[in-house]
Amino acid sequence: MQLPIIKGDALRSIIRKYLIRLPRVLFHQRPLFISAVQAMLVIGSFLLSWLLRFDFSLPYRRILLTSGLLLMVVRLITLRLFNLNHGWWHFASVSDALNIIKAVTGGSVFFFAVNRYLLGAVGFPRAVYILEAVLTASLLSGARLTSRVLVESVRRDSSHSKRVILVGAGFAAQMVIRELARANSGYVAVGCVDDDRSKMGVHIQGVPVLGTIEELEILVEDNPVEEILIAIPSASGKQMQRITDACQKAKLPFKTVPTLSDIIRGEASINQFREVRLEDLLGREPIHLDLESVRREIKGRTVIVTGAAGSIGSELCNQILEYGPARLVCLDQSETDLFFLRLELETRQSEIQIAFRVADVTDGERVRSLLSEFRPEIVFHAAAYKHVPLMESNVQEAVKNNVLGLLALVGLADEAGCKNFVLISSDKAVNPTNIMGATKRTCELILSSRPQNGMRCVSVRFGNVLGSNGSVVPVLTQQLHNHEALTVTHPDIKRFFMTTREAVALVLQSFVIGKHGDILVLDMGEPVKIVDLARTLIRLSGKSEHDVGIRFTGLREGEKLSEELFYENEEVIPTSCEKIKRTKGPLRDWPELCRQLEELRASMSVDGAAPVRAKIKEIVPEYSYQADFSGQTCDDSLAARRFRAVAGHD
Repeated sequence: MQLPIIKGDALRSIIRKYLIRLPRVLFHQRPLFISAVQAMLVIGSFLLSWLLRFDFSLPYRRILLTSGLLLMVVRLITLRLFNLNHGWWHFASVSDALNIIKAVTGGSVFFFAVNRYLLGAVGFPRAVYILEAVLTASLLSGARLTSRVLVESVRRDSSHSKRVILVGAGFAAQMVIRELARANSGYVAVGCVDDDRSKMGVHIQGVPVLGTIEELEILVEDNPVEEILIAIPSASGKQMQRITDACQKAKLPFKTVPTLSDIIRGEASINQFREVRLEDLLGREPIHLDLESVRREIKGRTVIVTGAAGSIGSELCNQILEYGPARLVCLDQSETDLFFLRLELETRQSEIQIAFRVADVTDGERVRSLLSEFRPEIVFHAAAYKHVPLMESNVQEAVKNNVLGLLALVGLADEAGCKNFVLISSDKAVNPTNIMGATKRTCELILSSRPQNGMRCVSVRFGNVLGSNGSVVPVLTQQLHNHEALTVTHPDIKRFFMTTREAVALVLQSFVIGKHGDILVLDMGEPVKIVDLARTLIRLSGKSEHDVGIRFTGLREGEKLSEELFYENEEVIPTSCEKIKRTKGPLRDWPELCRQLEELRASMSVDGAAPVRAKIKEIVPEYSYQADFSGQTCDDSLAARRFRAVAGHD
C-alpha cells in the first residue's frame, strides 16, 4: 500500500500546528506530568553533578540513592511552595526565574541540613551541593525558556495571524507584545516605531524597534503588515493626531489601546484594542479630582437628578452611584429614555435604592409631591431644552421649561429642606444670541441672586459634550454612515468640547467646592473648528474628504460663530481645582429680579414671542437677537408695546 506524499508546505504547517499545541497538551492543568518532568530534571542535575565530582564514575551508590530520593522530594516541595508546578511554560517570565532561584536556594539549605545533621551523611561531597543547585536552576529555567522560544518562533511564522506594527516602544508596548504572544491572539508583532532614537535597533520581547513614527509609511513597505496598533495609552490629543496622520499616510487600518484613565479606572485592559475615537484627538488631558471630598458629600444622602435620561443626566446618575448615596431619584419627562436608563442602572447590581419617576419639572404639584416623598438633600438640575434653532421657534416653551421650571423647582426644593442645588448651565449663557442661551443666563442670575435661606445654590457653566443627543458629532457620524456629505454651517464656526464623563466629574467637584451663588466655569481647553472635527471624523472612518465631501449650509437661527466662557465684567478667580474657575460679577437685586420674572411670566400670555424676548432682554441686557418681523427690533414692535401696556408700563 502506497503512503500519501505530503508536500513541504503542508508538512511545515502540520509541524507548526502540533508544536504550538504541544505545550498545551503536555503542561496545561497537568501538575502530575509537570512534577514528573521537574523530578527528572532534578535527578538529572544530581547525577551530572555526582559524575563531575567523581570524574564520571558513580561511587558510594548507597549514599547516592538515599540522598537522591531525599533531594527529589525536597525540590518538588519547594517548587510547589513557589507555585512552579503550573503549566504554560511558554509564558515564562523573569518572575519565574527569580522564583526558581529562591526555590532552589531554599531547598538546598534544607537538603544540606537534613542530609548532614539528621541522616548523618557527613561524607556527602560538599561540591555536589553547589553543583547540583546550579545545574537544577539552569535546567528548570532553560526548560521554560526553550518552551517559550519554540512556541513564539513558531507563532511568528504562522500564516493565520495578522501581522501588525506597534506605535510606541515603552512599557505599554511591552505589555501589548506579551499579550500578542498568547495563544490564539490572532496577531503577530513584526516591529515597533518610536520617536526616541536611542531605542532604534533595540528588541522588546524579541520584537525590533524599526524606526520613528514619521518613518512609518516607508517602514510598512519594507515590513509588510496588515494593521497598526497604537500602544501609547498616555498620548495627548496632539500626539494622537500626529500618529493617526502617520497611519493615514501608511494607508493601513489602525487601532489603539485604551486610555490611561480607562485602564486606571478598571474599565479596560491593555489588550482591549479599539478604534481611535474622536475624544482621543481632542487634546483633553487627564483630570485629577478630590474624589474623597465628593464621596463625603454624597455618601448616605438622597440625591435627585432632573433630566436624568439625557446625556449629562444619565452620566450624572452613573457617577453619583459610585459615591454611595442612600438613594438616587432619576426624574425625567421622557418615559422611553427613562426606561432605557433604568435598564442601564439596574445592571450595576448595587444595593443603593434607585427610584425612577416620570415628571415634568414645570408641573408644580407633581414636583412638590416627589420632593415631599423623597426629601432630597441634593438636587442636580439638568432638565432643560437645549437645541438652539428649535427653541428659536418655540420661545415660550424654552422660557417655560428652562426659567419658570427652575424658579418653581428651586423654591419647592428649599421648602422641602434640600441643602444643595446644582444647575447645569451652558457657555451659550455668555452674551447670548439665542433664547436658549438667554434662558440659561437668566437661571444663573436667579441662583446667584437668590438669598441662601439654608439651601446652597451653585451654577456650573461649560460648553458642548461629545456625543450628546442631537449634537454635531452624532449628526456627522450618521451622515458618514449614510454615505452623505457632511454638513457644517460655516467654515469658521468654533465650539468648546469635552467628554461627557469629564464634564460630569467636574460638575461633581464643582458641587463640592462651590459656595452659595457661585457660577463655576469648567476649563474647556481650546475651541475646535467644526470643519476640523468633520475632517477628523472622515479620517477616522478610513475615507478621504474627496470621497465624502463637506457642505457649508450657513449659520442657523440664533447661532454665532464662536462661544465664550466669561463676560467681560466677570472677575475670574481660581479654585482648589485647576480645571474649575469661579466667576464674580455684579450682583442683581433679588426683589427687582423677582419683579422682572413675574413680568416675564405675564408676557407668556401675550401672543407672539416678541414680548417674551423683550422681557428676557430686560433681565439679560447682553442678549441680542434678530427681530421677529419687518426688520424691527422687539423693543420697537407693536407686540412689545402691547405687552408693556398689559404689564402696566404704558
